[in-house]
Amino acid sequence: MSGYFRTSYLQDTALLDTRAQKAWFGAFAIALCTYPFLAGPLWLDLGNQVLLASIGAVALMLLTGYAGQISLGHAGLLAAGAFTTGILSKEFGASPWLTLPASAAVGAVLGLIFGLPSLRLRGLYLAVSTLALHFIVIFLGGEYETRRGFSTGIVIEPPIGSARGWYFALLAAAAITLLIALNLLRSRTGRAWRAIHGREAVAEALGISVQRAKLSAFVVSSSLTALAGCLFAYYRGFVSAEAFSLYLTIQYVAMIIIGGMGSILGAVLGTVFVVLFPYAIDGGMALVGLSERLSSVVFAVNYSAFGLVMILFLVFEPQGLVGLWRRVQNWFLLWPFKQGRLLK
Repeated sequence: MSGYFRTSYLQDTALLDTRAQKAWFGAFAIALCTYPFLAGPLWLDLGNQVLLASIGAVALMLLTGYAGQISLGHAGLLAAGAFTTGILSKEFGASPWLTLPASAAVGAVLGLIFGLPSLRLRGLYLAVSTLALHFIVIFLGGEYETRRGFSTGIVIEPPIGSARGWYFALLAAAAITLLIALNLLRSRTGRAWRAIHGREAVAEALGISVQRAKLSAFVVSSSLTALAGCLFAYYRGFVSAEAFSLYLTIQYVAMIIIGGMGSILGAVLGTVFVVLFPYAIDGGMALVGLSERLSSVVFAVNYSAFGLVMILFLVFEPQGLVGLWRRVQNWFLLWPFKQGRLLK
């Protein structure tokens, strides 16, 4: 009999508990830190987009993938954080040290307000109630732009001037978000989220406050999403209601579906896939010489391919990219035994 055995609570709570995991993590950290020195401008911008989107994807994974609460207001929460940053910066000259916590506070309040229907509604009805958040925030943001005369959006002075500087700032923000999410999931709050996702009646019978667990999931997820919106506003240098369409919400939902529901790793893998997928389609079209012929319908091609990929994952790989990764990992871990069984 062999395997990995934990003999103390300290070992049980360690994020990295084997030498192999620590070695791979060290190599991955070195690769992330050296990436901006090797990548060109386009690839550096793509890396920044992945890091920025991963914050919102992890936040949505906590709410939907772990707590089981459906939300279609993710773009609205991003817009709330971005408009909070834009208004405070434009009207009061606030610094990022003020706009970041202010955006998180606005997101938490919106999460609490729009999380209240989850105490009574489920499924499609809850999704529609959260969809109202998107339209309300976009409407208010558009009204502010119109009344202040910002026809093209609110221009914000970025606190960081270089793409490489943004990379390290977003890398730190994404790493902190991951640590917060992983530690929350191992806490009493995270266990309550998993319980209500499995069966609310059983969770309540075990002494878990279902109402408190649902509201805490909305508040935490909304706060992290609004922070991502704040960073988005600074990174892009402007805020506009058109930047937060309903399609953006669909993209974030696709990130957690394609990545794999109920997995923080799945949220990260799904983010990488969804952010890079349009560029891969454009590159493939250029490679076969169709980019000029289909230049007028390139957006339709991207949308169609995106929808097709979502359907394929839902039908053939419900566990997403993380399911594929785990199968590859198990193949290497169990290789001698699996090969011997296949040969018989």
